[in-house]
Order: sequence, then structure tokens, then C-alpha cells
Amino acid sequence: MRLPNLNGVRAFECAARHLNFRLAAEELNLTQGAVAQQVRNLEASLGPKLFVRKPRGLELTANGAAYFTEIHASLTRIDQATARLAPESRSVVLSVPPSFASMWLLPRLSEFEALHPDIDLQVIASEGLSDFDSDGVDLVVRQASPPFAPNLKSVLLAPLNLVAVASRTYLQTAPPTNQLEDFRAHRLLENSHRNWRQLLDSDEEAGKAARVSRFNQTALAIAAARAGRGVAIAPDALIEPDIKAGELVVVWRDESQSSTGFYAVAPAKPGRPTRDRDHLAEWLCGQFGMAWA
Repeated sequence: MRLPNLNGVRAFECAARHLNFRLAAEELNLTQGAVAQQVRNLEASLGPKLFVRKPRGLELTANGAAYFTEIHASLTRIDQATARLAPESRSVVLSVPPSFASMWLLPRLSEFEALHPDIDLQVIASEGLSDFDSDGVDLVVRQASPPFAPNLKSVLLAPLNLVAVASRTYLQTAPPTNQLEDFRAHRLLENSHRNWRQLLDSDEEAGKAARVSRFNQTALAIAAARAGRGVAIAPDALIEPDIKAGELVVVWRDESQSSTGFYAVAPAKPGRPTRDRDHLAEWLCGQFGMAWA
């Protein structure tokens, strides 16, 4: 007798474990109808019925139970043999804010890749909350302030350290800035965190005296500053290369102390191996002179 269709065998094994076509379909990433059809085709090729269909699920027949015992053991052995033969995928998913990705991470990625060529690093640019259980994310970087949930491990990479910067061309004709209030006379550039608005005035009506252009990403505000469009405000960790290269000039620094900053965050007790995630976290923290351990 020739072997039955292996797709049907897999569908049967999965449905028998769950005793439910819907759950089997979710595991196999198929429709419920496709799983049911594969099982029907398998039953037709074998002869005996494998399931008793009931209103609230499935029940194995005597033949189905005996077949499941053998098939489950065989598929388990196939999975184990394949796992021993094929190297495990070393994939790590890192979620970072978009501007952190473009301004800080991307220029340094080649260094990490050279240190860990076997790790498949996937980067997600997002500022949204991550659900480590459902999103498949291993490590995140977020601009935030503690405390974090007790089931999370967090390390401060860098404090926020806001600085105001502008191009030399813009400053040649711009009004002087001896104090913070002087920036009201400037064209101001900020991201969605609205740092200029918070610094100059919490009163929205009074704040209208300042000309503020808002961008949804820090990188866009900094690009506008480079183009001589005004004075941008941003974390110095993101724009340090521009400052060192002389493309932007610091005209103000926030000297206040705050717990807000860029934090690396991950589950304290993740549900999957952490070796490669920890390699990434150690490298990331090391770039800021911090330790992940």
C-alpha cells in the first residue's frame, strides 16, 4: 500500500491533538474547511472513519485513536531528526523608535553584524507599546521613564539630554539667544514629543507667540535644521555625529535632571532562549558604556 497524502496525515494529527478543526487550522495556518477536507480525503483513502463529528468538537474512533498514536510518534521523530540536521534559526527582533533607527542604529549596524554574523537581526521601527508575548519582539528601545513592569528588565542607555541645534548658515542672520525665552523669536523645529512647546510655555495661548514647526520624527526635524530652516531640539545621543562634524551648532542645552531617557527593555524571564538576544543587548548597552548584566 502506498503512503497516504502527508498533508492529510499532518492535518489529522493536529486535529486529533486538539479534537477541534478550528484549533488545528490556526496551528497549521489553514482554513478550517481545508483541514476538514484533508481529513475527509485521508479517511477516504484509508477506508475506516477516524473521527466522530460532534456538535462541540471531535471524538476519535477506535481506529482513529490507534492511528493517532502511531502517526504522532512518527511525526515527532521526523521533527526531532530535522531539528538535529538543520541548524536552528538565530533570529532576534529589535524594536526601536524610527529616528533612533535611522540616526543612531543604522550607522552602527555593520559593527554588530561583523561581531555576530550568524545572528539574523530584524529591526522594527516603532514607538508603540510592544507585547513581548504576541509581537515576537525580543528587545525594545524606548524613550521613557521608570518604573517599568516588574516582569521586565530595563537598562538606561542614555538620559534624554535635550539640545537645541541649528546650522551655521541659519545662525548668521538669526537673532541672538542669551536665554531660553529668546527662542520665541526663532523658527523652531520639534518632533511629536513637543519639547519646544513644553519648554517655552505650557499655556497654549501664550505658546502661540513662538513659531513652531512640528514633524512626526526627530530625523525630519534635524534634516530641516541642517537645511537652515530653524532651530531643532532633540536628544544629543541622536545628533552627536552632526555636532562633531560641524553640520549643526549647539545653541542651548537642557541642564535639568530627569529620569526620562532611552531604555533597553526586555522580558526578565522570556519564554524562549535568550543567548542571541543577550548578545544584542550587551552590544547595544556597550555602545553607551552601560552593562546589560
